[in-house]
Amino acid sequence: MTSSSPMAPEAPASVATPVVEVRNVTAGYLPGVNILNSCSLVANDGELIGIIGPNGAGKSTLLKAIFGLVKVRDGDIRLRGEVITNLKANKLVAQGVGFVPQTNNVFPSLTIQENLEMGMFQKPKGVKERLEFVTEIFPELRKRLGQRAGSLSGGERQMVAMSRALMMGPHVLLLDEPSAGLSPVRQDEAFLRVKEINKAGVTTIMVEQNARRCLQICDRGYVLDQGKDAYTGTGRELLNDPKVIGLYLGTLGD
Repeated sequence: MTSSSPMAPEAPASVATPVVEVRNVTAGYLPGVNILNSCSLVANDGELIGIIGPNGAGKSTLLKAIFGLVKVRDGDIRLRGEVITNLKANKLVAQGVGFVPQTNNVFPSLTIQENLEMGMFQKPKGVKERLEFVTEIFPELRKRLGQRAGSLSGGERQMVAMSRALMMGPHVLLLDEPSAGLSPVRQDEAFLRVKEINKAGVTTIMVEQNARRCLQICDRGYVLDQGKDAYTGTGRELLNDPKVIGLYLGTLGD
């Protein structure tokens, strides 16, 4: 009688890989005045993270702190485990972090192609390949590369700004209010573009005032209030959370 062989140990469950970690960050623009107060956030590889909350909650400040545009006074920020706290923006771009601000996000006197080429100033030899990549995601730009960015609508400028941020092939893209100031139709287009970028393999962290739409498309969401992460969960969980509905969704993104 042969003895049965021992059962092989079960394979460990796959563990999500943090790409960006914000750990108890306190930050602000003026000495002694904090906008973020022990704020934390995690974005895992390939995730689309949404950040919502009332005006003045610190949403845009959080993105700027990650991108080195706001002084972090306490806590730390990590990119794939490496501390990047208060690293300058040009260094972060070289390490694979892209940022699209809400306003003043294109060079109006330059053509669309020149705007995109500006996104590659650190790696000018790769322009042709990256142009092909971004115009696959944004085919509307392909036939308009010679058009001045200053002649574009708000939605079109946002598309150019996103494309320029993608030119360096970032691992992480930070988006500040991508639907701000757009018509409802253009807002839907903006959210579709965000999804396409994320599907292309770019971990995406998005601040958005249209809270319902944001939570509908994101993998996980954070609700900021008074500079702190008050609630977190999947987009669906937050959409159905009575506290989030009562405190935030009643006044945001109806």
